[in-house]
Amino acid sequence: MRQEFFNLELDTNGQSLYEFTNQTNQWVNDNEFNNGIINISIQHTSASLIIQENADPDVQTDLINFFNKLVPMDNSLYIHTAEGKDDMPAHIKSSLTNNQISLSVKNNELLLGTWQGLYLFEHRIEKQNRLIVLHYLGD
Repeated sequence: MRQEFFNLELDTNGQSLYEFTNQTNQWVNDNEFNNGIINISIQHTSASLIIQENADPDVQTDLINFFNKLVPMDNSLYIHTAEGKDDMPAHIKSSLTNNQISLSVKNNELLLGTWQGLYLFEHRIEKQNRLIVLHYLGD
């Protein structure tokens, strides 16, 4: 049984989806992971992780618009507003999505669907530096 960790840092530039599928695949290939599981977790409470379509960028736009309508940036709705109008909305959006994802690796390949990609979903409107921890367990 083999176990490896990797810290992936991503700089974001406001609300958007930032794909990190290639970096994850590269880590799998570089380490010659054969069969196992990767747990991916984000070390923040105002951004999240999702698996989403990576073929049509309209999907990303629609997701951002939907979440902004679902959780508006209106400080009159929240008590926790210490860091600005996106503070509590970012925390709520993060709680509605994922802070970790587990995926299988089979024969040195990450098992994702044809149009699926791994994304950091940034909920803040200002630039951020985000840490994603990749943890592999397998052979």
